[in-house]
Amino acid sequence: MKFPYGISDFDSLITRQYYYADRTDQIPSLEAAGDQLLFLRPRRFGKSLLLSMLENYYDLNKADRFESLFGHLTIGKNPTAGHNRYFVLKWDFSEVSPLGDGEEIKRNLYVYLNDRIGAFSRHYKEILPDPIRIDDRDALSSFRSLLDAIQQTGHPLYLLIDEYDNFANELMMGHRSVEESRYQALLSGEGCMKALFKTIKAAAGGRGLGKVFITGVSPVAMSDLTSAYNVAKNVYLQVRFNALCGFREVEIAAMAAQIAGECDLPQSKVDEALSMMRTFYNGYRFSRRAEEQIYNPTLALYFLEEFQRECRYPDRILDSNLAMDRGKMHYISRLPEGRKLIFDALAETASVTIFELADRFGVEDILYAPKDTGFVASLLYYFGILTLGGVTPFGELILHIPNLVIRKLYAEQIQEMLLPEGRDGDLARRAAEALYQRGDLQPLCDFVEQKYFKVFSNRDYARSNELTVKTAFLTLLFNDTLYIMESEAELERGHADLTMIVRPDRRQYRILDILIEFKFVSLKEAGLDGKTLKTMDRDALRALPAVQNKQREAEAGLARYQAKLKAKFGDLPRLHSFSVVAVGFERLVFSLANQTS
Repeated sequence: MKFPYGISDFDSLITRQYYYADRTDQIPSLEAAGDQLLFLRPRRFGKSLLLSMLENYYDLNKADRFESLFGHLTIGKNPTAGHNRYFVLKWDFSEVSPLGDGEEIKRNLYVYLNDRIGAFSRHYKEILPDPIRIDDRDALSSFRSLLDAIQQTGHPLYLLIDEYDNFANELMMGHRSVEESRYQALLSGEGCMKALFKTIKAAAGGRGLGKVFITGVSPVAMSDLTSAYNVAKNVYLQVRFNALCGFREVEIAAMAAQIAGECDLPQSKVDEALSMMRTFYNGYRFSRRAEEQIYNPTLALYFLEEFQRECRYPDRILDSNLAMDRGKMHYISRLPEGRKLIFDALAETASVTIFELADRFGVEDILYAPKDTGFVASLLYYFGILTLGGVTPFGELILHIPNLVIRKLYAEQIQEMLLPEGRDGDLARRAAEALYQRGDLQPLCDFVEQKYFKVFSNRDYARSNELTVKTAFLTLLFNDTLYIMESEAELERGHADLTMIVRPDRRQYRILDILIEFKFVSLKEAGLDGKTLKTMDRDALRALPAVQNKQREAEAGLARYQAKLKAKFGDLPRLHSFSVVAVGFERLVFSLANQTS
């Protein structure tokens, strides 16, 4: 089995006999959905391969290769009437630089469009009756010449547009002082992108353009394009297309089983690999009516390729090719509601709920409009940093973090927000190592008291409680190289605050499993003020009645969770369980409730 990591060319993938998760069965549904479609998915989710598959299916120049490319796939056994009946023109706007002033951006776009139209002309030179006139100054004129040429053949054009929103995403991540002129040049008034989509709309009205399929990450810019292009049907939330991109679990299980056979591994290793991948990569749901969860294909292929080559799991679970998503987290954290939403999502006790996803908003909205929770949560959904998790009894959409890899992005972003100094990060790492190597929680508690509590005492965190403290510890301890990290882990209808279970492939190391239960005592409950608290020694803190009550509650919870962890993960001989009580946002008291090593 050959895994097509990084390969988005369908022809190459099939010809070189790489693994392909057959999605050609969806072609009839796409044809039935309409002639101009908009399909959104997070980056690195297989959209470019989907477009390449459609390109090869409809290209009239590849009719003689239909059997070799599609004969073994679902659509090859029952093709639609449209196969190999179209001229196909493909644009990928991620290849166009958004830098420079308005004229430079327009020039970059026109050069790219003319290059693609020139390649189209060469690809179909045996079929086109007249040459296409390339206008170096006006690519829209070149496009109209292309349409004139194909209309004489009787074959329509299928236009595929990949990453239509790349310009808008670049503007969104930039600096506001610079972006106004770029926005005007691209999407306002007669900006070059708006003019382009106006031309596309006109061409679909009987001038040779038969079908349009557009992909992107979010509906940013669709509002700006509405007056120019208001005919695309949004299909990205339809349940029938939930798995159009990404892997199903049955496909992941089959690939893991084949690798285990190649590596001569037992069935238990297949089950273990599937459990690992489910924890780290699964969890995406793109329709409120979908029951099936989808795996991120890039991450899954990264894991499987390493598993096949080494017959063991990769050390690093997060593929560095997804590191760019951190930029989106940085952007979200700068929004007024962004910081709170990131904290709430990571805490996972109160669900992130919105009435509906924002489905049309423009670049100007991104740059200047007020950002409420619904707006910010919608962006996180489109970026793949939140996903649909069901519906409340009141009809609201529930959004949650899809998997452990994405949870790591949250943890890292919060740590960056709270620990901007690099040396503080080094101290935090050493404190975390003291816990999972030696079972010593004191350095971490000292660090939280001295560093994090200075931030939490800010009025922005006035409503915080043990959930905030738990989130602070999670961000400092998060380590997916060694652990399966869970916050509010569900254990037989109970929820442990923080569990750190050593990854199955890391059991040979002398690191500890960790279970922590958090409690919070307000200054009022303690009967003390902050100044007095700072001067008290730890024995005096432990003697406070309110603290003792909370510790008893925590230890009772820990006793229940230890038994449930054993039932879920098997024997955990190196499990260390701790209760941590925060007194205001001033001091921490902890105790080792159980040590099984």
